[in-house]
This record gives sequence, C-alpha cells and structure tokens, in this order.
Amino acid sequence: MYFILELLGTVAFAISGTMVGVQAHMDMLGTTVLGLTTAVGGGVIRDLLIGVTPPAAFQQPVYALVAIAVSLIVFIPPIRKRINTNAMILILIDAVGLGVFTVTGVKSGITFTNPFLQIFLGVVTGVGGGVLRDMFAMQKPAIFVRHFYAIASLIGAAVCYFLLSVNDNAAMIAGISVIVVLRILAAAFKWHLPKT
Repeated sequence: MYFILELLGTVAFAISGTMVGVQAHMDMLGTTVLGLTTAVGGGVIRDLLIGVTPPAAFQQPVYALVAIAVSLIVFIPPIRKRINTNAMILILIDAVGLGVFTVTGVKSGITFTNPFLQIFLGVVTGVGGGVLRDMFAMQKPAIFVRHFYAIASLIGAAVCYFLLSVNDNAAMIAGISVIVVLRILAAAFKWHLPKT
C-alpha cells in the first residue's frame, strides 16, 4: 500500500507542479523541472533530515521517472488546457498529493520515538516540494502567503501519528482523508490564516 500511495502522490504533485510552470509560461524543461521538484522535493528534504543518503528519490528513481513522464504528458496542450480551466480539479489533485506525502512522511519516521519529529517529517514531506517549486518559479512560497495548506498537513499528520498504534493502513487513510477534506473546505469557504 505504501508504494501505491507514494506513486499516487507523485502523480498528483507532478501535475500540480507542472501546472505552476504552465501558468508561469515556462517551456517544457521548466515545467518538467517544477513537476519533478514538487513530486520528490519534500521527500528529499525529509531524507536529508533523517540521514538517508542518497535520498530515496535517487535510490529508487521510479518516482522521479514517473514524475518526469507525468509532467511531459501534462505539458501536451489539450491536456494542460483542460486541467488549467478547472481550478477545483487542481485543488483536489494537490490536496491528494499533500495528503499522501504527509502521511508517508509520518510513516517514514516510525523508527523514531519522538512524536514531534514524526509529525514534522510528515509536514516537511507534504509541503517541502511545493516550497522548492515556488522558489524555482520565483514566487513567494504559497504556504507563507495564502492558503490553509500547511495547517491542513499538520492536522492530518497528527491524526495519522495518533492512529498508527491502532492500524497502519487506517492511520494513513484517515490522515489523507482529513487533509483532503480540509483543503476542499478551505478552498470552498476561503479559509486563510491571519495576515499582517
């Protein structure tokens, strides 16, 4: 189940990252780099934090290759136009990616006994690729200026962590579900954190 979830997250975040490149009017290389970065960036940061070197994205290049393939497919004009015209599809795709990578990040820290670290790893895995994507696109990272995003990841990571002692699969599904629901509600009701 872990492998399938990570593949699902990779596809979702590759689409999300590619569309940021499309909206920034980047060429095929630029959009592919953003798709790849969004898909594997959070996992790379997580692995470096816990001393997994080289990071899993390089040890098991299937995720990177899937991200590249998805990015190239999404770059095809009819496909990118169809995705680009429906904001809710983009939000849903991104929410699934956030949910999947958050819970796999929590699960990756299972050998540590520190709950703060496990939850932190979940959030970093979930949002890290998006932060790198935005920096590459020369934008302020979205999690710092808009969206109820990192908080959704934090809540989902906590739910996953506290349910892991009951059942691994149930914990991961619950964490993903909480994140997806929170992101959809945030988009529908325009939830934002207070700003200066």
